[in-house]
Amino acid sequence: MKVIICGAGQVGWQIARQLSGEKNAVTVVDSNADLVRRATDTLDVQGVTGFASHPDVLERAGARDADMIIAATYSDEVNMVTCQVAHSVFDITRKIARIRSQSYLEAIYADLFRREHLPIDVVISPEREVAEAALQRLAAPAAFDTESFMGGRAQLLGIALDEDCPVLNTPLRQLNDLFSTLRAIVVGVRREDRLFAPESGDQLFAGDQIYVFTDTEDVNRTLEIFGKTTKKQERIVIIGGGNVGLAVAQALERRTNRVRVKMIEKDRARAERAADALERTIVLNGDGMDIDLLMEANIERADAVLVVTDDDKTNMLASVRAKSAGCPMAIALVNDPTLVPLMAPLDIDAYINPRATTVSSILRHIRHGRVRAIYSIGDAEAEVIEAQVLSTSPIAGRDIRDIDFPEGVLVGAVLRERKLIKPTGGTRIQEGDIIALFAMAADIPEVERLLQVSIDYF
Repeated sequence: MKVIICGAGQVGWQIARQLSGEKNAVTVVDSNADLVRRATDTLDVQGVTGFASHPDVLERAGARDADMIIAATYSDEVNMVTCQVAHSVFDITRKIARIRSQSYLEAIYADLFRREHLPIDVVISPEREVAEAALQRLAAPAAFDTESFMGGRAQLLGIALDEDCPVLNTPLRQLNDLFSTLRAIVVGVRREDRLFAPESGDQLFAGDQIYVFTDTEDVNRTLEIFGKTTKKQERIVIIGGGNVGLAVAQALERRTNRVRVKMIEKDRARAERAADALERTIVLNGDGMDIDLLMEANIERADAVLVVTDDDKTNMLASVRAKSAGCPMAIALVNDPTLVPLMAPLDIDAYINPRATTVSSILRHIRHGRVRAIYSIGDAEAEVIEAQVLSTSPIAGRDIRDIDFPEGVLVGAVLRERKLIKPTGGTRIQEGDIIALFAMAADIPEVERLLQVSIDYF
């Protein structure tokens, strides 16, 4: 597949890395020559310097025979015009645009822009993706990461193991004997900054961060087995009243179970807009770092604080301040992946990486075909892939133990006729099954070969 990626920032670079690593022909376009040079020096991609919306620039990028264009520059307007030019001048089949402005999004989702006038096949809203990720974190407060799969029947949980975890120093194979009815499998372990797919004889240690694939009905039991208490989130404090904070507050207001939400926003005009848009949420105008204001928001009685301002360091420090004031859980928005290792030392329970959520969303749309969902873990170190098994797939009709999966691949769950199956070595994969796989980045091309999905990305 030939893909043009417009924008060589964090998201564009990550998408380029993923697609070029899977042997696609990728060309990166950006007006910043340094960003283009970084991409071409570190990735197996072509680079073009110039404005992505200019026809001559897209011509040089090979738009005449491109299969897809991904517009992920810093500008909504450039992204939209780029898709228009790609459609009108070059007849590119698939067009994906990242759009941030709520005004554009509301018009697009309300169908005020009809497709023949604004030819974008997929609109990606980072703020909406991040808001959804924040809601998922709040739904599983004991997990630092979470994502749903298989139509909500299965859940991926990221769990940090403490000293009081009852299953430390226990080989993973023994967990099946100890908890035979538990529909959960440890598919990934991060230890000393290294992520790997564990083997059945591996043990878990304090300080490990594990990824567990579990039946949604077993989420609470899974968390308890790994030493986490589950508690209803009834009082939430949101620091940051921008698009993300506002979207989360509105979603919490729509829930049938009453959740008390308070919001702190430093900018007065933004605070007033949030107050006008919200019905039950109390909006306070002030600095989320101000301990007096936090106490006014009853932070010590809150079940969780969600910090989603525009500044990473503010988010981290406000999380620390809230926890020091008595809040038991803090979730911070962090754009810079180099800051993630500081989360644990600062006792920040969970973080949301907008780049990872946006990349996952774009990849999910790129790999349309038989791939139903995809979730990027860490700094694109691994993916969880949900796909349907084809009759022509090499894994169809074979037991899992007999399938030559790479070492970095584990089966997390199998969905058959609407029934979720906890996979074992003797589970036979059948045509039509929906299968969820944890795969290290280097093993993704082999996974796609086994699933036979790389031939049809869209």
